[in-house]
Amino acid sequence: MIQKTPVDLAKKSLAGESLSFELFQTLLDSNKTPLTSLLDAAYTVRQEHCGKDVHIHIINNAKNGNCPEDCSYCAQAKTSEAEIADYPIKTDDEIMLEAKQAYDSGAHRYCMVFAGRGPSKGRVKKLSQLIQDIKATYPIEICVSPGLIDDDDAVQLKKAGLDRLNHNLNTSEKMYEKICTTHTFQDRLNTLNSAKKAGLAMCAGMIIGMGETDADIYEVLTKLREIETKSIPVNFYIPIEGTLLFDKENPLKNLSPDKCLRVLCLARLLNPTAEIRAAAGRELHLRSMQALALYPANSLFMDGYLNTKGANTFDTLEMIKDAGFDIKSDKKLDDLIALSGLLKPKEKPSDSSKVVMKQLEDLKVS
Repeated sequence: MIQKTPVDLAKKSLAGESLSFELFQTLLDSNKTPLTSLLDAAYTVRQEHCGKDVHIHIINNAKNGNCPEDCSYCAQAKTSEAEIADYPIKTDDEIMLEAKQAYDSGAHRYCMVFAGRGPSKGRVKKLSQLIQDIKATYPIEICVSPGLIDDDDAVQLKKAGLDRLNHNLNTSEKMYEKICTTHTFQDRLNTLNSAKKAGLAMCAGMIIGMGETDADIYEVLTKLREIETKSIPVNFYIPIEGTLLFDKENPLKNLSPDKCLRVLCLARLLNPTAEIRAAAGRELHLRSMQALALYPANSLFMDGYLNTKGANTFDTLEMIKDAGFDIKSDKKLDDLIALSGLLKPKEKPSDSSKVVMKQLEDLKVS
C-alpha cells in the first residue's frame, strides 16, 4: 500500500518537493496505491493553486497537413496516409472569426496550431500582426503552436502580445527517435528555451499510450518541472488509421481510465502550480470517468482536437457544472450551457468509443 497518506503527498507537493522515481512507480501502481487516495492528494494541490476554475481551450487548426516531419502518431505527418482535409494557412478573416467564436463559447484561451517544421520569418511577422489584432478585439488569451522557432522569433511573438507558446515534448529523450526521426528531443527543448528566454509562458506536454515506460513518463514530467512549464497538456494517444504508429501500438490495451487519471494526478503533484490539461483522447480513454480528471486537472479542450472530434460543447460544459466546478471566463457557465443546448438541441451525447475524424466543415468556419 501507499507509504504516504494523501495529506503527506499534498504537503510534499505544496512545499515544492519532487517525487522520487520509486515513489512515482508506487503511485502509478493500482495494486499499491488506491486511486481515491491519489485523487485526494492531487485535488488538495489543485484547489490550493487553482480553486475550482476550469480553463477552456479551443483549437484553431490554422494550417492542416503537408507537414515535412515524420511524427509517427500524427495524421498530418509526411508519412501518414490518414484521410485528412489538407489546406494552406487560413485567411486573416477566418482566423479572426474563429477567435470570436472561441471567445463567445467561453474559452479562456484561443490556440492556433500550424502544421510544419517551423515558420518562416515572413510567417512570424504575419502571425505577430494577427496576435495584435485578436488581442485588440477580444479579451482572450492566445497560445500558438508554430513548430520549431529560434530566439529572434520568440522575441517578436512576445512583443506582439502572445501569452503562451506551445511545443510539446511528447515523450522522453530516450524514446524520441522511436516516434520521430526528422527532428530531435533537443530541437524541441531548444524551442522551449527560446520561449523562456523571451519571457513567454511555455505550454508543453506529453502523449501517453505510445509504448513508453513508467520511466519515460517520469522523465517528461520532471523535465517539465525543471524548465518551469506553465501549462502541461497530458494527451492520451489517439490511434488514427493511416499513421505509422497505428499498427504498432494499441493504447486501448495499454491505457485504462485508472492509468490516465494516475498520470494526471502525478502531473499535478510534480508541477503543482502549472495548468494541467486533460487533453486529446480524454473521451476515448477516460470514458465514463472523465469528470474525475477535473480533480487533478484544471483545463480541458472543447470541440475536439487537431484532426479528431471530441466531446461537444454542451456535454463538456455540463460535465464541468455537474462535477461542481466553474469556468474561468467573463461569461456565466449556466448561460453558456443554455446557449449550447439551444444551438444543438438534437445533438446526441458524444460517442467516446470511436475515433472520429474531423471533416473540412469542422475545421473551417463559414
